Amino acid sequence: MAKVTPETWMARALVLARRGLYTTDPNPRVGCVLVKNHRKIGEGWHRRAGEAHAEVNALREAGEAARGATAYVTLEPCSHQGRTGPCAVALIEAGIKKVVVAMRDPNPLVAGQGIAMLREAGIDVDVGLLEDQARALNPGFIARMSRERPFVRLKMAMSLDARTAMASGESQWITGPSARTEVQRLRARSSAVMTGVESIIFDNSRLTVRAEQLGLDEADSISARQPLRVVVDTRLRMPLAAACLNEPGRTLIATCAAESPRRHKLEEAGAEILVLACDINGRVDLSALLSYLAREESCNEVLLETGATLAGSMLDAELIDEMHLFVAPTLLGGEARPLFALPGLERMAQQRPLQIDDIRAVGRDWRIIARPQRVA
Repeated sequence: MAKVTPETWMARALVLARRGLYTTDPNPRVGCVLVKNHRKIGEGWHRRAGEAHAEVNALREAGEAARGATAYVTLEPCSHQGRTGPCAVALIEAGIKKVVVAMRDPNPLVAGQGIAMLREAGIDVDVGLLEDQARALNPGFIARMSRERPFVRLKMAMSLDARTAMASGESQWITGPSARTEVQRLRARSSAVMTGVESIIFDNSRLTVRAEQLGLDEADSISARQPLRVVVDTRLRMPLAAACLNEPGRTLIATCAAESPRRHKLEEAGAEILVLACDINGRVDLSALLSYLAREESCNEVLLETGATLAGSMLDAELIDEMHLFVAPTLLGGEARPLFALPGLERMAQQRPLQIDDIRAVGRDWRIIARPQRVA
């Protein structure tokens, strides 16, 4: 029989945490496993905001057997009173003798205090086991707490010659059903889906999660939470009949046009208007928009689904953390629209390098996951 190691138990806790991938927002995804005499006696994960945390669910399953056990937790137990009580206190009161933590909580309300509370109670605490895997589960929560902005994930579909739409703007559909299902999963895990007004004008995008396309056990819970829809619209050109205004959930239009006569009409149509300062180019200040989404909307992960202009502006401003580029085995020709609008690139020294993390087939298409590298 293979030896069961601490890594095995933490890996199980990470699997449990992933069950909350689509449902815990704006909270982090967390899993917990309780072990005693080399046997699992309880496990749990955080299902959704406002409900019990992972440690509490694991303690409930273990009952009195939790006394003297070791807890494997993917994120530092909280030490403050929120909508639920402090998990560090629950572990102490249950008589846990050791806690193994994958990563410290970046939330300033915790930030080591949970670990300190456990140690002060005489509990042995180890930190850092499978930390990289734990961090990968919660990139948005970490970004919001440490950088005060969301983690931005860009999704784009392109042809093999790196074109995203015909010159007319027609773009549906470049990729096949499997790639579109992956996009639904990206939307489902996101706090907000962001696009530019051009995408609404040309595609009439709904920007919603269609749970029926996912084929997941938690489709009912996913369909109950639609991500915030964010449209960057400097001059308020948003069509009053845009499909996204009639979908469940909220549509937020970020604009610089404070006095536009269309504002009242768009609000009557169901939009919320956010007026922001313009940047030096006279467009919505994208950095200010992301700060607002983190601060006022508690957005962890933002999925950017847009065209070349906004994608290029976000890349120029170094506001994209990760790219999911879906490549279809087709050609659209030299007159079709490009992937990024990046004016001013004239020399090889100005190229924008990417770190490719993954390439794999998705149905008949290919998906590239890459990270922009900081420009020197």
